[in-house]
Amino acid sequence: MSYLVLARKYRPKTFSEMVGQEHVVQALTNALTQQRLHHAYLFTGTRGVGKTTVSRILAKSLNCQGPDGTGGITAQPCGQCPACQDIDSGRFPDYTELDAASNRGVDEVQGLLEQAVYKPVQGRFKVFMIDEVHMLTNTAFNAMLKTLEEPPEYLKFVLATTDPQKVPVTVLSRCLQFNLRPMAPETVLEHLTRVLAAENVPAEPQALRLLARAARGSMRDALSLTDQAIAFGSGQLQEAGVRLMLGSVDRSHVFRLIDALARGDGRTVVETVDTLRTHGLSAASTLEEMAACLQRMAVLQAVPQMAAAVDASDSEAVETARLAAALPADETQLLYSLCLHGRTELGLAPDEYAALTMVLLRLLAFKPAPADAAQAEKKTLTRAEPTANAPATAAPVAQEARPAPLPQPARPPAAALQATPDDVNRAAFEAMHDSAPDDGPVAALAKAPPVARAAAAPALRLPVRAPEELRENTAQSLDEKARAATEAVAIPVRTMPEPGARLQPMAPTGAAPASARLVPTEEGDVWHATVRQLIAQEAITALVRELALQSQLVARDEGHWLLRVERESLNQPQARERLRAALEAAGHARQISVELGVVTDSPARRNAQAATERQRAAEDIVHNDPYVQQLVRDFGAKIVPGSIKPA
Repeated sequence: MSYLVLARKYRPKTFSEMVGQEHVVQALTNALTQQRLHHAYLFTGTRGVGKTTVSRILAKSLNCQGPDGTGGITAQPCGQCPACQDIDSGRFPDYTELDAASNRGVDEVQGLLEQAVYKPVQGRFKVFMIDEVHMLTNTAFNAMLKTLEEPPEYLKFVLATTDPQKVPVTVLSRCLQFNLRPMAPETVLEHLTRVLAAENVPAEPQALRLLARAARGSMRDALSLTDQAIAFGSGQLQEAGVRLMLGSVDRSHVFRLIDALARGDGRTVVETVDTLRTHGLSAASTLEEMAACLQRMAVLQAVPQMAAAVDASDSEAVETARLAAALPADETQLLYSLCLHGRTELGLAPDEYAALTMVLLRLLAFKPAPADAAQAEKKTLTRAEPTANAPATAAPVAQEARPAPLPQPARPPAAALQATPDDVNRAAFEAMHDSAPDDGPVAALAKAPPVARAAAAPALRLPVRAPEELRENTAQSLDEKARAATEAVAIPVRTMPEPGARLQPMAPTGAAPASARLVPTEEGDVWHATVRQLIAQEAITALVRELALQSQLVARDEGHWLLRVERESLNQPQARERLRAALEAAGHARQISVELGVVTDSPARRNAQAATERQRAAEDIVHNDPYVQQLVRDFGAKIVPGSIKPA
């Protein structure tokens, strides 16, 4: 007798033998038990998940006669009666399978429908099974619509497709649709274990795991690969042989790469890639295996309880759990994204292994700095000490101690609130003059406590205004320089009134948050004009331009300016140095210091408010135009929100 491949030998004969499709089995079993039978079924799913198998089992359930010939419709076909045996062997006259991939024309469909007028010859029902139904032409679909909607009581349609989106909705609406899902690797692994036990084929568990993953959810692919692996391994399945047959990358290489990336060891990364090149292992397969491993690591990091339930016999699962504990969660997500996007770059590079090296080294280039190093950088104070012989352009930037960002300005202690003006002035004087001789007044002010800083503000051109004066300054319109800003802001959508109603200017929807309000200052005028000058001269770009726009000038003396920003990400050493060089070249300041704090007056906020005023003025001009009001009143015209743009 000729050999029967495993995919055909172990094809399920009953619903109870099917694996991985419990939702479809339960629905069909209940329908058959309760005799609630539809006339058309549509099974969808990828290749090898059981669409044809379910169709044949359903045909046997409808036509089963029982071992004694007295049976009826059942959810558990006997498999012994002539109808069951003939359907399994493919010679049952009342069960017709049509391959729409090769018989997709209207003539083939009409020839099939011509048989519908005849009653079953041997069975209880005629069953027409059309596989790959999405391949039929539109004319063929139209030819079967009427019969599909109202078939004879003895006729059942079973349609199967891998692409239900190409099936017309007129056909979908006439069928009960069941989606057969791809099977999980664990489900495939269990079934392969049972099959090989029945075949008496020795197999290593890791070899079966490789086959289960390579099947990609298809049980037929898994059984076909198992057949090939048995032949490759001379009747036994070993991990090394299966891995060589599949051409998959050894997970030890993947684990070594991830471990080296976690430790920041670039040398090991490059050496491992060279090893992959030497053995001829695919770079795309390497990135794919890394992405799969990182996905499981991310799950273990998000759900630590799953790490305790890892099977100790699975060495790969144990190593994955170890790496999940060693690599930070944010780096895991970053590396996963790099692996996914890196697969598209392999074809663009002249050498796929060079592209693989660049993808892996990219994580080291963008590796986040350790938390302790970041804290140490915050606490380190580097004081500028320019020499007489050094050129002015090479003067280093003084990096003052940067406090942690605060949601609001720090309040002075209770004891300071009760101090007299003389005490406060004395404290400010001592704080400014007790520092090193090389420190300027602005540097001393940056290290002074809040009370002393407020007291010393008048001497450093920091006007202290009363709340009433601040509100008056906020309400005043900005000067012509602010109106030339280019930044755009979001404008609230204006709703048009009913025809005949008098148009009114739109009122603000709500007060801006305290952290977003603009409080103009004298230093802000100077800083705004300076930044506009630097931008116009293209002296600052990119991150340096953003640092200048988002910062506030707090204090300045002859050669030292103190700036304040709210986001620490803007306060980068390179950006500070380039901004200092631009200011020095423009003749403003030789040194700058940047601190973290609440910003109330920055060029970006002035530009945003100017843009808001221009947008509001343009909208008021349009809405108050007599001609526009006449169109709204007489013809019900409406202005499209967002279509009004200032000149």
